[in-house]
Amino acid sequence: MNAARSEPRRVLADLARLDLGLLTAAAGLTGIGILLTWSATAHVSGTAFAVRGVINAVIGVGLAALIMRLDPRTLRALAPAIYLVALLALLAVLTPLGSTINGSRSWIEVPGFSIQPSEMAKVALTVALASVLADRDDPRPLGLRQLRLPLAVVAVPLALIMLQPDFGSAVVLTLLAVSALLVPGVRRRVLLGAGTALAGVVAVALFTPVLAPYQRDRLLAFVDPTADPSGIGYQVAQVKTAIGSGGLFGQGLFEGRSTQGGFIPFQYTDFVFSVAGEELGFVGAVGVVALELFVVVRMLHVARRSEDDFARLVCVALAGWFVVQTLENLGMNLGLMPVTGVPLPFVSYGGSSMFSCWAAIGLVGNVQKTRRSRLG
Repeated sequence: MNAARSEPRRVLADLARLDLGLLTAAAGLTGIGILLTWSATAHVSGTAFAVRGVINAVIGVGLAALIMRLDPRTLRALAPAIYLVALLALLAVLTPLGSTINGSRSWIEVPGFSIQPSEMAKVALTVALASVLADRDDPRPLGLRQLRLPLAVVAVPLALIMLQPDFGSAVVLTLLAVSALLVPGVRRRVLLGAGTALAGVVAVALFTPVLAPYQRDRLLAFVDPTADPSGIGYQVAQVKTAIGSGGLFGQGLFEGRSTQGGFIPFQYTDFVFSVAGEELGFVGAVGVVALELFVVVRMLHVARRSEDDFARLVCVALAGWFVVQTLENLGMNLGLMPVTGVPLPFVSYGGSSMFSCWAAIGLVGNVQKTRRSRLG
């Protein structure tokens, strides 16, 4: 009985040892996301989505605490197993176990909720790449020979995600990997070759049937919103109208005309930022952006102070993931980037996204212990 009572105290103690600024920003974004989800869905579902959001947040925080409880050496030793589990989940999506939602076969349906393995892949790729790149004997930038294993580690989940196809998650994984590779550095001729190859991949994606028809429609609507006036073009136009109507301080929570009128489909997921823009106004929207970027800054702060290669690589890769995903989501809400279905970290509704974001917070807390143990 005493052990059962002390467990919540241990969880709270672990969270208290985490970087306070990072924890506060992540918790603040989570709370804001639940409120915005509630506002966006109250007119059709009451408090149902908000309650699920709270449950997802509680599970996410528990997952973060569990990861923090691991010894950093144990976490690194588990990296291959975590990576393998993520690959198996990505493979499972492509079997009859997978489900197609919104045009992409990216989900596994289980009783009560859905799992998106591409979110798990972000966490798995972070620890796998950090494990592969850490503690190199050669201080020189990576050449092609040294890049073979890291690129293979990236290529396998990336290929499986493109087969779904999930272009947005593929972009995030790619730039997460680029962030990690920047820590040891890459030789110039390799960077030039990688840039050329990336341009070729984009060309193939745009001009061949690799992308699903709905994804090509999204890209066309980005170039010319009138090309799909009743589909994604309409949705993006409504999102921009909602954000623009918020003014400086917004129309008030639960008071936005577009949000409460239900003019924006799936507003609580991909386009939740439009709720902030309309109902909280420019000040509230800037506050959300500031918190997202503050999370990135604190991750980089932990990386800068770390004396351990694995810890530094983990934090930089996570920072790359969060900054890319944040900018992509904001860009598609503002009409500056194509709609790719990438969620806004901590804020967009979705269990898989919430779990992966809080798992990332747990990773930062875990690798912080490396520095503390050395100082001790």
